[in-house]
Order: sequence, then C-alpha cells, then structure tokens
Amino acid sequence: MLHQIQALDTQWFLFLNNLHAPWADWLMYWATQRNTWIPMYVLLVGWIIWKHPKRAVGLVATLILTIVLADQTTSSLLKPLVQRLRPCHVVYLKNQIHLVVEDCGGLYGFASSHAANSFGLATALWLLLGTQHRWLIWFFGWATVVAYSRIYVGVHYPFDVLAGAGIGVLAAVLVVLGYKKWGLWKLN
Repeated sequence: MLHQIQALDTQWFLFLNNLHAPWADWLMYWATQRNTWIPMYVLLVGWIIWKHPKRAVGLVATLILTIVLADQTTSSLLKPLVQRLRPCHVVYLKNQIHLVVEDCGGLYGFASSHAANSFGLATALWLLLGTQHRWLIWFFGWATVVAYSRIYVGVHYPFDVLAGAGIGVLAAVLVVLGYKKWGLWKLN
C-alpha cells in the first residue's frame, strides 16, 4: 500500500512539476523564497498594531506560536522521523525533474515546512480576525501559491505539501483555541 501511495505521489509530482514555463519559473522561484515575504510579514504586524492596538501583542504572539509549532512539527519531528527523500534527491528522478532552485534543500522533505507555515499563518489570521476583516481570506490563496511553488521548483512531492498544509491548519486551530480557552492573551 505504501509503495502504491509513493508511486501515485511521484506521478502527480512529475505531472505538476513539468507544467512549467519561463515566466512561471521566475514567479515560482520568487514565491518559494522565504525572504521574499518579509515585507509582507512586517506590513501585517504593523497593520495588526494599527487596527488592534490593545490586542496586538496577543494576536502577534498567537501567529508566531502557530508558525513555530507548525515549523518544528515538520522540520524537527517529521522530517527526521519519516526520512522521506525530497524528489530532487532521488537518483532515478533527477533527469525527469524541472529543478528551478540551485539548492534542493535538506535531504528529507516530509512534510513541507513552507506549506505548514503559510497555511498555519493563513488559518490563524482567519480564526482570529476573519469575521472582522473578510479580506484575510486571500491569505489562503497566498498559502496555496507558496505550497504549490515547492512542487513546481522540484523540492517536494504533492503529499509532502498536503501534509504540511494540514499540519499548519491543525497548529493554528490548536494555538488559537488554546489561547482563547485559557485567556493567556486578550483575544476577545
């Protein structure tokens, strides 16, 4: 069964990875870089401080804790535990992959930290402020682009990305519920 899942995931990966074009190579390379999004994060924190000054510390702390939980679950727990090679490290796939990045990343790829972090942020924002600021739904589109970019550039299988997205959503739900339940920060 595990072999069949791996084979299907590899087929999906090769199909999605080979949907490329020169303009998309540049866009996906840009989207997959962590530093690309630093200005957006700074603007987001500034916006939270401006719009919700009394709750800003709690809101920002909740977002940070969500990302730390999602990131550490994928990077420090699952990748060393599962030890699933990234597709760009699989010898028989090397000639079939459209590799956009120079550095393939670490040896293991399950689950995608990029997907976990971006979906964790999008979900936490939505759970915390979505009823007041409906436009925050667009962060899910951003998270989808970041997650898909990992397949496009050749460093993650689709299942790595889907698992990472699920971990990010779960991390956000747990952190937001925990803070609301125990009242550690003024969220309401």
